[in-house]
Amino acid sequence: MKRAYKLQNLGCANCAAKIENDIAQLAGVNSVRVNFMTEKLILDADQEEFVSILDQAQTIANKYEPDLLIIK
Repeated sequence: MKRAYKLQNLGCANCAAKIENDIAQLAGVNSVRVNFMTEKLILDADQEEFVSILDQAQTIANKYEPDLLIIK
């Protein structure tokens, strides 16, 4: 299942790259893109695990950008 989300408070391109890399390592993730310029997260993951993966993605994002929100 592939979905796109708006990112609020994404502060730097380097953090976006780190977030993307860490999310890509999660089990069940087929692909992920974090675009700093458009402030978007595009996530393709297993449908059965999608909600859990999205929650983990938020936790990862907050490790690098404490105020970042994934707008659902």
